[in-house]
Amino acid sequence: MTARFSVRLTPRAGKDAITGWEGETLRARVSSAPVDGKANDALLRLLAKTLRVPASRITIVIGASGRTKVIEVDGISLDEIRARIA
Repeated sequence: MTARFSVRLTPRAGKDAITGWEGETLRARVSSAPVDGKANDALLRLLAKTLRVPASRITIVIGASGRTKVIEVDGISLDEIRARIA
């Protein structure tokens, strides 16, 4: 079981946080700058902590260099992701 969803990431925010769903897109903020993949790494750590899954099961499959990304999480359904974030 693998879930895919889109994330709109705001780097250089005041703190790391998931701000909620906007339609089918999850909005997230990280304090790291988008330099050398630091914002992406912060996003993956934030998602792992929020979803209570190992970071190794979360992958950015599309959009590693943009603000809008497609994330894939192994071993969890999209409904379960929505429930854990809600």
